[in-house]
Amino acid sequence: MTPPEGVAPVPAYEREPYRSELLAEVVRVGEENGRPFAVLSDTILYPEGGGQPADRGTLNGVAVLDVRTTGGEIRHALAAGVAPGPAEVRLDWTRRFDHMQQHTGQHLLTAVAQDRFAWETTAFHLGETLSDVELDVPRLAPEDLAALEEAVAAEIRASRPVRSRRVGPEELGSLKVRTRGLPEGHDGEIRLVEIVGVDLNTCGGTHLASTAEIEVLKLLGTEALRGGTRLFFACGGRVRARLGAHEERSAALRKLLGAPDEGVVAAVEERLGKLREAERALKRMEEEEAHQQASALALEAGRVVGAAFPGKSAAFLQLVSKSFQAGAREKVALLAASTAAGGFFLLVAGEDARLDVPAAGREIASLLGAKGGGSGRLFQGRTPSLAAFDAALARLRQLAG
Repeated sequence: MTPPEGVAPVPAYEREPYRSELLAEVVRVGEENGRPFAVLSDTILYPEGGGQPADRGTLNGVAVLDVRTTGGEIRHALAAGVAPGPAEVRLDWTRRFDHMQQHTGQHLLTAVAQDRFAWETTAFHLGETLSDVELDVPRLAPEDLAALEEAVAAEIRASRPVRSRRVGPEELGSLKVRTRGLPEGHDGEIRLVEIVGVDLNTCGGTHLASTAEIEVLKLLGTEALRGGTRLFFACGGRVRARLGAHEERSAALRKLLGAPDEGVVAAVEERLGKLREAERALKRMEEEEAHQQASALALEAGRVVGAAFPGKSAAFLQLVSKSFQAGAREKVALLAASTAAGGFFLLVAGEDARLDVPAAGREIASLLGAKGGGSGRLFQGRTPSLAAFDAALARLRQLAG
């Protein structure tokens, strides 16, 4: 595809992927989706494509928010408009180098997985913190991952040169190229990225000069996906950042648990066991309390009784109502509870109590400014406030006769 007039046929991000500053010209400005954009005579900012996100940077001091190829031109989406004329372009190098490490690492991972283990890559995604490849293999055992990771590490240590070139369609057909197909509508030369002695791939992305600059590639886990396997990985600076974060967490855990690294898991398991025991004991105590409250309500005079339980949950009301129904077949109870999350109410009637519970429940809910529902012998819901609880209880006594 021929670039617009006045625009470099091969952009600087491809010619000089390590360049972080560039003087160019703004040859066209416009607006797309309510956001200003600029087209430059040349650019060091990579437009999103091939699984690699767009670069970020500045154009004459204005933040570049996105870079995309649209209609054969590279559009730089901007935080504010700029005028045609001289352009000083600056690249967010930290972000670019991170992408170069991950993308070159992906090429190496794909090549080794296919050539050494016959696991073909069907897709690639470069994320903000993790990257992944989709492999045409049902599952990968831990020993498979260990073997793959070690084979990739050997190629990183070998410092394989990485280089790119463009070829015509005729030459492409004579080369042994790894490709998942060209972009729809592609015309003209094809860009190839080569890891010498390992891989030759069709790719438009930015890459390192040597596999040594990947530093390290760590496989981070898998998940099943459409009959294949998604394999997560991180390279270079991301691995060091993750290791640093893990070390900080480990130090905090060692301090909290009073255990060395090798004893942290056992210490956590011990404390979780004690916590589960405490939760079971608390549940038994809450069930006993609910039973006692229900028994007390059942012994109160009158056919309609009520009680509010500040600090208790809707689950506690359920326990009280269940026990109340079993011990007060002719009575009706209006129960309420409140926590920091809000208030709850529950209307419950014994099996022999004379009351249209759904109809009464709707009227009580209205008095409480609540929403609720129910059928049979129980009606419940949430309420923003229990201020009208006494009035609601008085009305329930009228309804029950």
